[in-house]
Order: sequence, then structure tokens, then C-alpha cells
Amino acid sequence: MHTDSGPEKTSANRQEELLRAINEAAILLLSSNRGKPKDILWDAIGIIARCVDFDRVYIWSRHTEDGNVLYKRIFAWDGAVSSWRDIVRAKMNLPPARFIPEWEECFLRRECINKPFGKMSPVEQERFEPRGIKSTVAIPIYLHDSFWGVVSFDDTKNERFVPDDDLSILRSASLLLANAVTRKEILRMNARQLSLLNVVNAGATMLLSTPMEEFDDTLSKCMGMLSRSIHVNRMRIWKNEDIDSNLYYTCIYQWDDKPRRPEQLKPPIPPNFIRAMYKENLPRWGEALMVGNCIGGAVKNFPQKEQDRLSGIHGILSVLAIPILYKGSFWGFVSFEDCVETREFLQYEETTLRAACSTLVSAMMHNDTMKNLDRAREAAVSASRAKSDFLSNMSHEMRTPMNAIIGMTAIGKASPDIDRKNDCLRKIDSASTHLLGVINDILDMSKIEANKLELSYEEFDFEKCLQKVTNVINFRVEERNQELLVYIDKNIPSVLVGDDQRFAQVITNLLSNAVKFTPPKGSITLNCRLLKEEDGFCVIETRVTDTGIGISEEQQSRLFRSFEQAESGTSRKFGGTGLGLAISKRIVEMMGGEIWIESALGSGSTFAFTVRAKRGSGALRPKLLDDDVKLHNLRVLAVDDALEVRDYFKDIMTRVGIACDLSESGEEAIDMIEKNGDYNIYFVDWKMPGMDGIELSRRIKSRCSKKTVVIMISATEWNLIEHEAKNAGVGMFLAKPLYQSTIIDCINECLGSPSLEEVADAIDDADRFRGNRIILAEDVEINREIVLTLLEPTALTIDTAENGEEALKLFEAAPELYDMIFMDVQMPVMDGYEATRRIRALPFPKAKNIPIVAMTANVFRDDIEKCLDVGMNDHLGKPLSMDGMMAKLNKYLLR
Repeated sequence: MHTDSGPEKTSANRQEELLRAINEAAILLLSSNRGKPKDILWDAIGIIARCVDFDRVYIWSRHTEDGNVLYKRIFAWDGAVSSWRDIVRAKMNLPPARFIPEWEECFLRRECINKPFGKMSPVEQERFEPRGIKSTVAIPIYLHDSFWGVVSFDDTKNERFVPDDDLSILRSASLLLANAVTRKEILRMNARQLSLLNVVNAGATMLLSTPMEEFDDTLSKCMGMLSRSIHVNRMRIWKNEDIDSNLYYTCIYQWDDKPRRPEQLKPPIPPNFIRAMYKENLPRWGEALMVGNCIGGAVKNFPQKEQDRLSGIHGILSVLAIPILYKGSFWGFVSFEDCVETREFLQYEETTLRAACSTLVSAMMHNDTMKNLDRAREAAVSASRAKSDFLSNMSHEMRTPMNAIIGMTAIGKASPDIDRKNDCLRKIDSASTHLLGVINDILDMSKIEANKLELSYEEFDFEKCLQKVTNVINFRVEERNQELLVYIDKNIPSVLVGDDQRFAQVITNLLSNAVKFTPPKGSITLNCRLLKEEDGFCVIETRVTDTGIGISEEQQSRLFRSFEQAESGTSRKFGGTGLGLAISKRIVEMMGGEIWIESALGSGSTFAFTVRAKRGSGALRPKLLDDDVKLHNLRVLAVDDALEVRDYFKDIMTRVGIACDLSESGEEAIDMIEKNGDYNIYFVDWKMPGMDGIELSRRIKSRCSKKTVVIMISATEWNLIEHEAKNAGVGMFLAKPLYQSTIIDCINECLGSPSLEEVADAIDDADRFRGNRIILAEDVEINREIVLTLLEPTALTIDTAENGEEALKLFEAAPELYDMIFMDVQMPVMDGYEATRRIRALPFPKAKNIPIVAMTANVFRDDIEKCLDVGMNDHLGKPLSMDGMMAKLNKYLLR
């Protein structure tokens, strides 16, 4: 510094100049309109530094990190450069440093450091010599009676002491600078806090006003706004789950500024994306968050196990976890994650984010509540609609088999041929069984709705239970030219305790559906296996797999609901009450199991279920009809080219103590008979390479005694080979799939003699409509057969159509040829309503007036009016009767 004459005056003048400089700097720092804060601070420090001839000035803040006291340089002034920006560009700002320990002790005593280079200790000189410092002054700053930091002044030209009076004034100047810095920081923090509050308020407004269907997108935007406002690059919302008495946290929403996987682009993320147990992974977090305390800071300061998980696995350097207490319970937490910088989170950030996170979660819960209410409302409407559709379809489902029963009864009475009568009786039996099934479904569903469905537990033979089921379903399998395969795990006990009728009901329902939805020549597999046995209870899994049309995901969601079908339109191709699967689900659950489906549209389906059944105390003991017959005197030969069939026979015969030989071909069987003599019973496969079963049976009967019984086994329909087989000497038929119980029953039956009485009645017929030609549109084959047979005595010429489209084409090709149309209402491709509309719209005179009579099981007033509204002339309810049809024919053909 320059001085005037005289030491006293020089000192006074120097102090006066310094005070003026400080005053000028204070005025500059307190100005609010002089420019940017850093530029003002730079100019103010320059005024003071030049006044006392110092080249560099540094402002240091004191803090503790990892247990060490560090000084962070928060501002630097250098007389050799023009602005603070040059210092930043030249990277002259150093990382946090440690002062010499002796200096720290002085600072704590509020003493200054005032030394020229020559008076410094070797340690001090080693520190300052590389930086070219000749003299230094370091002044401790105390704010609110707390050690805040240090302001240092460096001289790179002269070695000198600063006089005490000047030093005292520099203390005031340093305090002024520190206050300016802290005031600047407070203003900046206030601005940041205000900005964060504005973001929180904007986010809350967005969430509260967004439509329910757009909530997830809006939540993602809000999470992004919050994350960017506090400069973190990831935010996650975690929800707690109690699993087996252990508390887990699961990530349910995530925002990331640089998505690492496609699912991280926006919430919600896939279920169980990240799930972990507090106790195993973050026990300290669980304890703190549960009582409402936040977890925050640099991850490197956390326990090592937490560092390994947070930094090692998730790449997190700093984190702030905010606990969420919802309705008094620990709901979960929200994490703000910085994967770029190590940092500490400020108090205002924690306080403001607490409120923000509570708002987010409350909005989420509100949205979930609204979604649940919306789903419940939709479910109620859907259930009401389903019951209405059910009542309409039920009329069809009950009247269709009744039509078959009544029609086939009339046909059987009128036919003098015993085979024709038997055929009618078989179809009546089938239709009656179907009708009984419909009625039983309705009754069972009524019991379920009233919570009165009960199980009856008793010992039953597992295999015979399955055999009864397949016997019921085999007719339909053969009718559709399908293949039914049955596999039974040999580890399943032969006798179980349970409700065999309900168990069979579930399997029958699943097999019936499989047959219904599998095309001709398709295959259906029934597979039963023992999953496990604990404390005498067996868990048995049953799977019914088909090669049918498959079921879409949308249809699967409705399969097990009451009163619903996968396809419920009036022109649906497949019928059903829509109750079977719902009833099956309830039965399975009552048996301690579950039922599910594995399917894709066009790829077939697998319906699977499990049940728990107790191992029975009984055993399978076949009883022969003749008590005088000794099992060891009974000899059996099984002939089949399939190894598994031969092994199955051998296993069964060994169990019951019957001597059984095996052969893989007809030629080998003949050689065995010549070598071993005649057998009592022969099981012969119908279809074998080389000598088939028919030829082998013929040779066996030609050389063996009359008491010898040949039993033909085949998956082929018996009536197709019956005539040829009986001519070859076959006495009985055993259908595949084979069961132990059916083989034993067949052996028992060989020692008895069945009888059957058949009666027949005849009815009169009439010929009154010769020369008339009509169209019969009906998709059900048996219904077409009934109508054709009922009308056979009338001498009518009848052309048939299997759906409305075929009926339309027939009439459009030759309208003058036809006198009347019987039109079924529910048909695939095109139903009767649409077909009638299109016929009436054709440009032919006959199209406007040809009589069209609806044939439908829907007989409510609304259904009849709907038929008349589309242009039909009349309505004929199912089941069809001869009197009803004759009345319509008389009304429209004889007028």
C-alpha cells in the first residue's frame, strides 16, 4: 500500500483507505440491481484486495466428510485474471482440502494466521512454495457463534506481516464477504425451494385434474418434473407387501432420464420388476422408514452391505428415501436417486418432497379406487347382461334335446325295423343325458349361488370313475371321428376317499368341451398324475388337452364366470349353458384344489385342475361270476402290436393272479397256440400289421372249443366292424382306451349271459302334400333328421340347408321352385333372422310372399315378435311336434 508522510499518518491513511474500500465493497454487495451475484462478489473482493495489495483471495466453507474436517473453496478471486469465469475455465478451483492441523487449532481459538514465507514452518513452506506465495493471511469466520469457514489473502510478491490494526479491519471485511456469500446462498436456496414448491403444486394440479385413463402418463410427467427440479436422474415408488409374515418392498412405478430397458419409459412398470425383503437387503431402512424417518445422502457413507446393493447393483451414488405413511400404516417409500454425483440432500428438499410424495401416493390410491369402482360397475352390468343372455340361451339349450327326444320317439314308434328303433333309442338316450346335464347344471348353480353345494365323501375306485366318464363321452368322440387317449399314473392309489360323482362331473365337463371345440380327426388327451402325497392325502393333477380351436386371452378371462360362455352371440356355433366351468371351479375349490387354462387362439387348449383326496383303505379285488372257477386255471392270451398295451395286460393279469401270455402279431399268436394249447380268453387287437384281428379270430375259433371267448379290442367304432367280427367268431368288444377295471369286468362278463327285450309300436302316416317343395334350414343334424322323418309320409320334397347362407342360396337360385321355408333361428355363419331379411330383399315376387316359419326353442313373446319383425310369417316352437308341423303345412300349403 502507498502511504503519506510520517508513520502515524501513514497508518491512519492506510486504515482510512481500507475502511473506504470496505465501505465501497459493502455498498456494491448490498446493491440488488448491479448485475449477477458472482460478478458483484468478484468486484467487491477486488476492491478490498487491491487496497491491501493482495494477489489472491479465497473463501472457504468448513464441513465434515467421512470423519475428516475439509475446507471447500466456494469462491476465488485472482488479480491476474479479469473475472471468476476465467478461473472456472482454467480449472483453478481445487477440490476440498485440509488445512495444516496447527492452523485448525488457531481457527478454533478464533485466531488469525498472519505469516510471511520466511516465518513459516517447513510443513507450511512445503505447502505454499509450489503456489508462489510470499505472505498469507487466513481469517476464521464465525456466523451465529459457529465456525463457518475461512477467508484467506495471499501475496505472491512480498514477504510481510499485516499490522494488527489492518488485520482487525480485514476481519470485518472477511465477515462482510462471508455474509454476502451466505446471503447469496440463502437467496439461491429460497429460489430453489420456491421453484420446487411450484413444481409440487403444478404436479398436484395435473394429477387431480387428469382423466383416469391418462393417469399413468400424467404420473410419469410429474415424477419427471420432481426429479429434474432436484437434479436427480431416477425416481421410484415402492409399495410394501407382507409375504409369509415378511415385509417386502416392490417397485411399482419408475421414472428414469435415460431408460435402460423399454419398460422403464413410463409407469407402470411390470409386476415384481424389483422386489426385495427389508430384513435381508435394507434392514436399517426398514426400521427408519417405518417410524417416518428419511434415509438420505451419499451412498459411500452408508454401511458396506447397502453400498454393495445400491451402488454395485443399481449404480446409485446418492439417494433420498421418503417414507409414505398412508392411513396410519407404513405403505412404502419413494426414492430419489442420483447416479452421476455424490451429494447431500438439503433440509428444504426433504421437507418439500415429503409433501409431494404424499400427494403422489394419495392420487394413486384415489385413482385405484376409481378404477376398482369402475370395474365393479362394469362387472355388475356384465353380470346382469350375462344372466339375461343366460335365460334366453337356456330355453334353446333345454328345448333342443327335448326336440330330439320327442322326435326320435315318434320315429321309433313309426318304424317297423328293429335296428331303426334301436338307433332312435340310442339318440333318445343321448339327448336325455344332455338334457339331464343341463338341468343338473342349473340345479348345481342354484346350490352354489345359495352356498348349499356339498360334497359326499366315500371310498371309490379311481380307475372305474374315469372309465364311467370315458364311456359317457366315447359316443360323441366316435361320432366326430376323434381320438381319445387316457394316461393314468400308476402311483395314484386305486382307491381314494372323496366325492367321485363330483370329480367325474368336472372331468366330464372338460372332456365334453374338448370334444365340442375339437374338429373331426382331432385328438383329446386325459392325463392324471400324482403330484405328491402328504399325511395320507394325495394331490392329483388332471389335464384335458385338445387340438381344438383354442381360446383367446379375452375369452379366457370370462370362462369361469357364472352364466357366461366364450362366445354368446345367437349365431354361435357351439352351444352350452355357460355354467359348466363355473360349477367345475367351485367343485375343485371345495376339493382343496384349483383349476386353470393354458391356451392360445388356434393352438388348442389344456384345462387342468388339482384335487386333494385321502388314500382309501380298500383294494381292487375283481370277483368272477362263477365262484367255482379257480383263477390259476384261467389262461389268457393278449395279442396287440403295441408294446404298451401288452405290458398293460401283463401288469393287470399279474396283479389279479391270472396266467397271461403276450403276442405282438397274429402269426406269433398261432404259433403260441400250437405250442401251448388253447387259452380260455383271447384279447385280440383289430388292426395289426400282417394278420389282422379278424383273420386271427377266425383261425382261433376254427380250432378251439366253443367255450373259448375272443374279445376284440379297438379304438374303432364297434358298429363299423361288428358284422365282420361276429362272423369271425368274436364274442365281445372292448373299446380303447383300456382300463384295468374294464378288462376285469370283461373277463367277468365272459362267464355270464346278457339278455335284452325290445318292444315296438307303429303309427299311421299320411300322404297329403305330394308335389310341394320346401326348404328346411337347420344346423343340428339330428333335428334335420327328425323333421325329414316326421314329414316322410307327406311325400313333400325337402331340400336342406345347414345355415341361413345356404338357405338363401337355395332360394335365390330357383325361387319359383319352393312353396315354403322352415327357418331355424340360431345357426352359424348366418342366423335365421338375417337370412329372412335377405330373402325378403330379393327382387323376385316370390321372395315377398313365400311363407317362412321360424323354428326355435326361444318361445318368449319378445322372441316371437322379433321373428315377425324381420319378415317371418309364423313361429314354431321346439321341441317340434308332428301336430304342430302339420298345422303349419296345412295353413300355408293347403290354403
